[in-house]
Amino acid sequence: QLQLVESGGETVQPGGSLKLSCAASGVTADYFAIGWFRQAPGKEREGVSCIGSTSGTAVYSSSVKGRFTISRDKAKNAVYLQMNDLKPEDTGVYYCAAGSYSLCISWKGADHWGQGTQVTVSS
Repeated sequence: QLQLVESGGETVQPGGSLKLSCAASGVTADYFAIGWFRQAPGKEREGVSCIGSTSGTAVYSSSVKGRFTISRDKAKNAVYLQMNDLKPEDTGVYYCAAGSYSLCISWKGADHWGQGTQVTVSS
C-alpha cells in the first residue's frame, strides 16, 4: 500500500522560499497523480498543485501559479513543491495526496494522504 510522508515545512519570512518533499513508499508513486493541498486555520482544504502520473503535466491554483513549482524524482520515488515569494496567506498545513488522473482535474479522488507539514509565513 502506498504511504506518503511530507517534510520541509517551517517558518519563513514573506518573500522567502521553501521546498516541500513528499516521499512515497510501499508502491511506486509513478502510477499515481500526486497533488499538494493546504489547509489554513479556519478554512477548508484547497488544492495547490498537481502532477500527472504519465504525462507529468503540472497544474496550479491561481493563487500560487508563477510562484510554486511541482516536480517528480522517479529515482527517489518522491514529489516536490518548490515555493518561492511566499506570502502570509500561504500559511497552512500542506498535505500531499495520491490518486487517479481526476485528482489533477477536479482536486478530488485522492486515495492516499500524508500526515501534513506546517508552513508558516510571518515576519
